[in-house]
Amino acid sequence: MLHRVQYVFDGNVLGQCEWKAKPLECRTEAAGGIGVGHAEGYAELRLDGHADRNAFAVQQLVTACGFHGMPHRVTEIQHGAASSFAFVGRHDRCLNRNASLETNASRTMLFDIHRQDWDDELLTLFDVPRAMLPEVRDSSADFGATEPDLIGAAVPITGIAGDQQAAAFGQACHAPGMIKSTYGTGCFALLNTGETAVASRNRLLTTVGYRLGGRPAYALEGSIFVAGAAIKWLRDRLGLIDHAGETAAMAAQGGGGGVFLVPAFVGLGAPYWDADARGAIVGMTLDTGRDDIVRAALEAVAYQTRDLMDAMTADGAVTPVAVRVDGGMAVNDWAMQFLADMLGTPVERPTVTETTALGAAYLAGLHTGFFDGLAAIAGQWRRDRLFEPAMGADERETRYAGWRAAVARVRSA
Repeated sequence: MLHRVQYVFDGNVLGQCEWKAKPLECRTEAAGGIGVGHAEGYAELRLDGHADRNAFAVQQLVTACGFHGMPHRVTEIQHGAASSFAFVGRHDRCLNRNASLETNASRTMLFDIHRQDWDDELLTLFDVPRAMLPEVRDSSADFGATEPDLIGAAVPITGIAGDQQAAAFGQACHAPGMIKSTYGTGCFALLNTGETAVASRNRLLTTVGYRLGGRPAYALEGSIFVAGAAIKWLRDRLGLIDHAGETAAMAAQGGGGGVFLVPAFVGLGAPYWDADARGAIVGMTLDTGRDDIVRAALEAVAYQTRDLMDAMTADGAVTPVAVRVDGGMAVNDWAMQFLADMLGTPVERPTVTETTALGAAYLAGLHTGFFDGLAAIAGQWRRDRLFEPAMGADERETRYAGWRAAVARVRSA
């Protein structure tokens, strides 16, 4: 993997450096600790006893893993850290080098989501100087302003959130038990657990949903690697469709007779976390046609969401009374009806299905006083369509058992 870092001071790019590092190899220990082995001269890292603080598995996409050891290998960073000219963080630090928000801080694997502060033991473990880290603020706070010559005025930046947290906030999932599920290239389900940080025992992510007035609202998150990407694959690689809009009618024509498409093109995400699993179409016969395969691709999205919902239930989270959906695939009526059928839970599609920007706007409006509270924001939410479960329980469980059997056939172990 190629790492690239730019050095910026007072708005000026001073230079950049690049280096290669081999991917981290992750393993989860039975006792709940996480160990990492890798090349490039790193010592083995041990997170025994720390996983409950940051709720993150070790992976190279996490800030801590990407930064670990960098000051010792890159002279410019070492000097910058010593003089407070260098800093580390996520994209929000490009807006304000002195501030970050808690939802992004919680994704660095350096932040204690319970104490709401950088964790000194983790900073020592990953060799990150505290001086390089920003002040952590609420999701709705003062993060500076735009340059006046950019859009003609200095516009205050008062609302920032991570992608999925912003979508959940835009869906007005402000109470425990409310859940949103976003369907784009992949799928991300976020369940509000309120003031309780539910420690997942089923390989979900415990995270911060948002923080207002210094009080965090926690969430359980499940990530699916492939949702809409499977439809793109049907179009671009197999040529079974010309555009995504065809799939609803084709799925309605498909027989659904035991054909399962497991879209593990890049492995399986939550709750399996099997990077070596690979995709397969299971159950085909001489009667299987393109309608059946297209239908199986749409069904796979619902089956994977059921996987996440079952994991959340097993973790003891509050059972949602409805699932609020958004993202590009949410406009597919057939897929959303099958989702409701497979979950046995009503599915609500809002009038605005691109909710990430909406959530950030709501957070900004809270700080400026445009909205006087969460109730005012919840009052903005409008439902476009409600999909009620129409499938019998026996059929639902038979179909889901078939999916689980298909997944078992592609697992690496």
